[in-house]
Amino acid sequence: MAPSVLLRPFSRLMPPARFPSSFSVRSKFYVREPPSSKPDWLKVGLTLGTTVFLWVYLIRQHNEDVLEYKRRNGLE
Repeated sequence: MAPSVLLRPFSRLMPPARFPSSFSVRSKFYVREPPSSKPDWLKVGLTLGTTVFLWVYLIRQHNEDVLEYKRRNGLE
Protein backbone atom coordinates (compact mmCIF):
# COMPACT_ATOMS: atom_id res chain seq x y z
CA MET A 1 0.00 0.00 0.00
CA ALA A 2 1.29 3.45 -0.82
CA PRO A 3 2.14 5.69 2.14
CA SER A 4 -0.11 8.47 0.84
CA VAL A 5 -3.13 6.15 1.04
CA LEU A 6 -2.37 5.45 4.69
CA LEU A 7 -1.98 9.14 5.55
CA ARG A 8 -5.21 10.38 3.96
CA PRO A 9 -7.45 9.69 7.00
CA PHE A 10 -4.97 11.47 9.28
CA SER A 11 -4.64 14.51 7.05
CA ARG A 12 -8.32 15.31 7.64
CA LEU A 13 -7.68 15.61 11.36
CA MET A 14 -5.10 18.36 10.91
CA PRO A 15 -6.22 21.93 10.25
CA PRO A 16 -4.99 23.58 7.07
CA ALA A 17 -1.80 25.58 7.37
CA ARG A 18 -2.33 29.32 7.69
CA PHE A 19 0.33 31.95 7.54
CA PRO A 20 -0.23 34.99 9.78
CA SER A 21 -0.49 38.36 8.14
CA SER A 22 2.60 40.50 8.41
CA PHE A 23 0.74 43.21 10.34
CA SER A 24 -0.19 41.05 13.31
CA VAL A 25 3.10 39.17 13.74
CA ARG A 26 5.12 39.97 16.86
CA SER A 27 8.29 38.33 17.98
CA LYS A 28 7.81 36.51 21.25
CA PHE A 29 11.46 37.15 22.12
CA TYR A 30 11.31 40.94 21.88
CA VAL A 31 10.20 42.31 25.23
CA ARG A 32 11.75 45.75 25.50
CA GLU A 33 14.77 47.72 24.34
CA PRO A 34 17.80 46.99 26.54
CA PRO A 35 19.01 50.09 28.40
CA SER A 36 22.18 51.24 26.66
CA SER A 37 22.83 54.06 29.14
CA LYS A 38 23.55 51.62 31.99
CA PRO A 39 25.59 48.58 30.90
CA ASP A 40 25.50 45.52 33.12
CA TRP A 41 29.09 45.61 34.37
CA LEU A 42 28.86 42.18 35.98
CA LYS A 43 28.06 40.58 32.61
CA VAL A 44 30.75 42.66 30.89
CA GLY A 45 33.34 41.62 33.46
CA LEU A 46 32.39 37.95 33.33
CA THR A 47 32.47 37.95 29.54
CA LEU A 48 35.88 39.62 29.30
CA GLY A 49 37.31 37.52 32.12
CA THR A 50 36.13 34.31 30.50
CA THR A 51 37.53 35.39 27.15
CA VAL A 52 40.95 36.19 28.62
CA PHE A 53 40.99 32.91 30.56
CA LEU A 54 40.14 30.87 27.45
CA TRP A 55 42.78 32.60 25.30
CA VAL A 56 45.49 32.09 27.96
CA TYR A 57 44.48 28.43 28.33
CA LEU A 58 44.49 27.94 24.56
CA ILE A 59 47.93 29.50 24.08
CA ARG A 60 49.44 27.49 26.97
CA GLN A 61 47.94 24.26 25.65
CA HIS A 62 49.26 25.02 22.17
CA ASN A 63 52.77 25.66 23.50
CA GLU A 64 52.68 22.37 25.47
CA ASP A 65 51.51 20.52 22.36
CA VAL A 66 54.32 22.03 20.25
CA LEU A 67 56.94 21.04 22.86
CA GLU A 68 55.51 17.49 23.02
CA TYR A 69 55.57 17.26 19.21
CA LYS A 70 59.20 18.38 19.10
CA ARG A 71 60.17 15.96 21.89
CA ARG A 72 58.51 12.98 20.21
CA ASN A 73 60.02 13.71 16.80
CA GLY A 74 63.51 14.53 18.09
CA LEU A 75 63.38 18.13 16.86
CA GLU A 76 64.41 19.70 20.16
